Amino acid sequence: MLKLDHLTVIAPTLAEGVAHVRACLDLDVPFGQRHLYMGTHNHLLQLGGMTYLEIVALDPEGETPGRRRWFGLDDQAKVRADWEEGRRLRGWVARVDGLGEFIAGRESAFGEKVPLPPVDSAFDFAIPADGSLPLDGAAPSLIDRRGKARSMATIADLGARLRSFTFEHREPDAIAALYEQLAIDRPPTILHGPKLRYRAQIETPSGVRELA
Repeated sequence: MLKLDHLTVIAPTLAEGVAHVRACLDLDVPFGQRHLYMGTHNHLLQLGGMTYLEIVALDPEGETPGRRRWFGLDDQAKVRADWEEGRRLRGWVARVDGLGEFIAGRESAFGEKVPLPPVDSAFDFAIPADGSLPLDGAAPSLIDRRGKARSMATIADLGARLRSFTFEHREPDAIAALYEQLAIDRPPTILHGPKLRYRAQIETPSGVRELA
């Protein structure tokens, strides 16, 4: 069974991502970490329970990894185009136990299991060969934490709590069937819309706000 792990704002630059979340939520999300093995970096915010928000971008000072980066971040033209269209909350990550077995036969959508970091790896992540989002973001990215819970102690808690998570798509029935097939626990609410778009209603100290 897949469970929501975290939401992802995929930004052309980290500064733009942080500014967008500040404008939406009235919160300054602190820096999280640099992914030296992936050439990316992020800011992180708790959303209640074991879920959180990640603002992620290509790290211009990072090393180029020996493979495609996650979240489609090698295709900066597409990242920028999605950003300018207002599709900034671009996807989500689901955790699963036994990633290799889960993606067997589903590699065309999810890619291959990649142990990370490459040396002394602590978790597994599914990354398509071209680094793109699974089904352009209609399906979640997958992480296997190998039975260990993600430590929330290293993620800022600014009082934000996820209240609802919706997904707009031109073919909502097909997406609903896909989610049922994948056995997703509490998936996003699926609505009809002209283009793939995520929205999250988040309770903050200044009230309920929307992140999109």
